[in-house]
Amino acid sequence: MVNFLYSAFSDESGEATLQGQIDQCKQNGITHMELRGFGKGPNINDLSVETAKEYRKILDANGMKLSAIGSAYGKIKIKDDFAPHFEAFKNTIEVAKILGAKYIRIFSFYFDHDDDYAANRDEVLRRVQTMADYAFENGVLCCHENEKGIYGDNAERCLDLLQNVRHLRGVFDPANFVQCGVDTLHAFDLLEPYIEYMHIKDALYADSSVVPAGKGDGNVREILRRISRRDGDLILTLEPHLQVFAGLENLEANSETERAMPAHAYPTHAASFKAAADALKELIATLA
Repeated sequence: MVNFLYSAFSDESGEATLQGQIDQCKQNGITHMELRGFGKGPNINDLSVETAKEYRKILDANGMKLSAIGSAYGKIKIKDDFAPHFEAFKNTIEVAKILGAKYIRIFSFYFDHDDDYAANRDEVLRRVQTMADYAFENGVLCCHENEKGIYGDNAERCLDLLQNVRHLRGVFDPANFVQCGVDTLHAFDLLEPYIEYMHIKDALYADSSVVPAGKGDGNVREILRRISRRDGDLILTLEPHLQVFAGLENLEANSETERAMPAHAYPTHAASFKAAADALKELIATLA
């Protein structure tokens, strides 16, 4: 049976500092982090090697590990210049090595409505292969995340990438597939051999809104049940994306305003972060 390791996009806790994000993870029983943002400061794509060294000291002092670098590489248009994007990617690979991150999540480039997927396929594969090769040579594994509006926004094109790019693995995000109108069970069955880890996020087909895991149409519980048959460790990374309304905690009980709020709305980022963590733990408990 699989051993699930809990990770999270720790910036969604609402904390802008690394120490604050670590503290929120610990409070919610999360042992790993996928670093992405730090409030108004530089995000992980912009982090310098010198800052990474300071962050590593903080992580080690707190006994916290990174599951992955939550980069945004591949989130430019397929028509944009790739060269400067790749140069920045090289720096982030150095950051990943310093921080002890085994994985870096990447994407497969945005397409405009008039862009032809087939006509641009070779360029997508070339760019992704360039990143995957460089990362692999430096001891880091690129993991492609399915995302709205990119080449790999459906199961079939994700499979195309994973089958044809060396050293590439997949990050499975149920909510993103829901938001693209994809059947998540079909996608999972197609991509399962290539899935390296999962993002825990759920959504509704009706309006694409994100909800706690197990509350949407992403079949998250069934997917976790199926993937739990694996042996070894598997990272589950929380990506709450839940709605936070300033002042929600001050609303009067049973008021019209409160009743009009979405079902999964929270007064603070910390509250939404905890709700996401609790929902995941509840789902895992039902698998036993």
